[in-house]
Amino acid sequence: MITALSWIKEYVPDLDVSLQEYMDAMTLSGSKIEGYEKLDKNLENIVVGQIKKIERHPDADKLIICQVDVGKTERVQIVTGASNVKEGDKVPVVLDGGRVAGGHDGGSLPESGIKIKKGKLRGIESNGMMCSIEELGSSKDYYPEAPEEGIYIFEDDVEVGSDAVEVLGLNDAVFEYEITSNRVDCFSVLGIAREVAATFGKKFVPPVVTVKENTEDVNDYVKVTVKDTDLCTRYCARVVKNIKIGPSPKWMQRRLAAHGIRPINNLVDITNYIMEEFGQPMHAYDLDLIEGKEIIVKRGNTGDKFVTLDGQERAIDDSVLMICDANKPVGIAGIMGGENSMITDSVSTLLFEAACFDGTNIRRSSKKVGLRTDASTKFEKGLDPNTAQLAIDRACQLIVELGVGEVVGGMVDVYETKREGKKVVLDSARINQILGTNIDEATMIGYFKNIELDYNAETKEVIIPSWRQDISHTADLAEEVARFYGYDNIPTTLPTGEATTGKLSFKLRVEEVARNVAEFYGFSQAMTYAFESPKVFEKLLLPKDSKLREAVAIMNPLGEDFSIMRTSSLNGMLTALSTNYNRRNKDVRLYELGNVYLPKQIPVTELPEERIQFTLGMYGEGDFFSMKGVVEEFFQKVGLNKKIKYDPTNKKSYLHPGRQAEMYYEEQLIGYLGEVHPEVSETYNIKDRVYLAVIDMPYIVELATFDRKYEGIAKYPAVTRDISMVMKKEILVGQVEEVIEKKGGAILESYQLFDIYEGAQIKEGYKSVAYSITFRAKDKTLEDSDVNTSMERILKELGNLGIELRQ
Repeated sequence: MITALSWIKEYVPDLDVSLQEYMDAMTLSGSKIEGYEKLDKNLENIVVGQIKKIERHPDADKLIICQVDVGKTERVQIVTGASNVKEGDKVPVVLDGGRVAGGHDGGSLPESGIKIKKGKLRGIESNGMMCSIEELGSSKDYYPEAPEEGIYIFEDDVEVGSDAVEVLGLNDAVFEYEITSNRVDCFSVLGIAREVAATFGKKFVPPVVTVKENTEDVNDYVKVTVKDTDLCTRYCARVVKNIKIGPSPKWMQRRLAAHGIRPINNLVDITNYIMEEFGQPMHAYDLDLIEGKEIIVKRGNTGDKFVTLDGQERAIDDSVLMICDANKPVGIAGIMGGENSMITDSVSTLLFEAACFDGTNIRRSSKKVGLRTDASTKFEKGLDPNTAQLAIDRACQLIVELGVGEVVGGMVDVYETKREGKKVVLDSARINQILGTNIDEATMIGYFKNIELDYNAETKEVIIPSWRQDISHTADLAEEVARFYGYDNIPTTLPTGEATTGKLSFKLRVEEVARNVAEFYGFSQAMTYAFESPKVFEKLLLPKDSKLREAVAIMNPLGEDFSIMRTSSLNGMLTALSTNYNRRNKDVRLYELGNVYLPKQIPVTELPEERIQFTLGMYGEGDFFSMKGVVEEFFQKVGLNKKIKYDPTNKKSYLHPGRQAEMYYEEQLIGYLGEVHPEVSETYNIKDRVYLAVIDMPYIVELATFDRKYEGIAKYPAVTRDISMVMKKEILVGQVEEVIEKKGGAILESYQLFDIYEGAQIKEGYKSVAYSITFRAKDKTLEDSDVNTSMERILKELGNLGIELRQ
């Protein structure tokens, strides 16, 4: 879609912006502009001059010397070889230092045009140049009054000395838009002008359409019947008599030329003008060639041949919609008229057609007959039938204003089901949620009114006109708000909600992290049975009152070994490790993501609770702290960034009494880890130390997050202090770390345990523990006094626990 800026300003008269500002603003508001071209590119210092005197060149038979009045009592002498000028003619004159676009040869034009300078031709001084239309960057196609060869001649009423570029309508720019197919309304000058007015906050002034008709009745001239209303939703027809074919006015020719349309005559130009202005194709038939004075819109007959206006014979079938008279087809609907009803210079009465055809059918028919036209391109996008009457009335208005003919009273209108506008409830909260904005409802309503969308305050509904076929849901309203609020003003926000296509659910993402971490540390995935034997409870040394003994019994088990549903994942993991151990596999590491089944009551009256457990088991290389490192890596990967607390006081019968701990996160028990009790290991026939970790995944899914906040690289240096302490063996390093975190203050960055020692240099019952503590401030370089204050608080609190610095 292209539009000339001058035509846009006809309907947005207050528009006053630069070409670049226009391009940028329109692109941001949703009407993307690919680029623009200035029609007066490379045209400089060109005025209207009048030839006052012509003399023969003394030394050249084909040259003449012209004295040209260029206004302001100034005359210039110009030598030219043009043969079509005479004294009194008004012509475009490039003065000394000016520029023109190119020459007569039609070759490639210089990028910066051609600069005109004073010079001599065969010894006679020449102070400028008179121009042909080609030298002004156009052609006879768009300026039909221009001569085939020679200088362009203005009409007599043009003022001498005025800007010739402006007189010719070349002081304009043409913009090319990339319009999406759902914005059918923007395939017209009026549609673009409406968007321009809304974008720049200017008033949109569409043409006032009134038709001056005679007292006759159009129904006395023609009858219209639409047999296939599914393919033709509306057909409007008007009759114009006493036609006078001639050239269209210059202003119309200039506008069409700017759009790349060659002016032909007043009648053809009016139909092209309406197609560009309203985006509504029209067609004119010679009514005297319409047999029976009747138009019938119906499907064609398979096997028929039809000759279109371009003289080509087209094959027709029963899927192609045809415009017919009482006896024959006279046009292919929405594509091209027929040679048998074409307008000629001898036409006296014509029939104007403005219709709305099914876009899909037009597209298919265009391919079948091998013909694609400007009209079919418009129709195939799906036009608004309510535009048809406005467009045909506008055409008849121009017919009268330009003196082309006399409009017969009334209009034949076949329109069975009128297309009404839609109503969409305004949900401002939802729109803000979609956009991530906080725009008040009144502002949104203001945006809608700027683009002619009405609002019913009582029902809180936005009234959508029929020509805005792209708006039907709240998301469409959100798009309108976004483009006029400004895409560049919408803040960056994280998307919300869960995708169902192309993305794992949050639960599965957490489980995927578990697999990745386990496999990175050398664990292989195991899959064990959900059905077990009650004997498992004895093998795990479970107390008689343990809740884990309350299991769901299978009504029809395969045998005792598969008679209950497991309440713990330990038996399956230990059985798998035992199998590997007895097959002499060394350094085995296994993991499993599997459900346990916890009955809500016994006897069972409802389905048990299924909880997926992340179980890790290993023997061989590695120890308790190796398992602890794997578990903490998993917690860190799923966003559990707060400190995990370990409680060794709750003794589990199947774990070593001195090498086990329950894991808590924000006071929530999330799992446990430890070394398997030696008696349990022996029961499973494993003669090596076995380490297990079990993590309750439902709690992890509740606590996990994949949101990450970026923190920049520290600007100020860190200060590190190492401390070595002596304490009773019963004191846990977790207690020490809790003190460091609590008393380190805002400048504490990190701490690292780097040594634990028990030996001859430490008295019996005690151990030596050493930490490296790092401090850093975000806003300054730390001084010793800052660090000393924090260290004193830490050491004082450690002293309360009976911990001393090692001497």
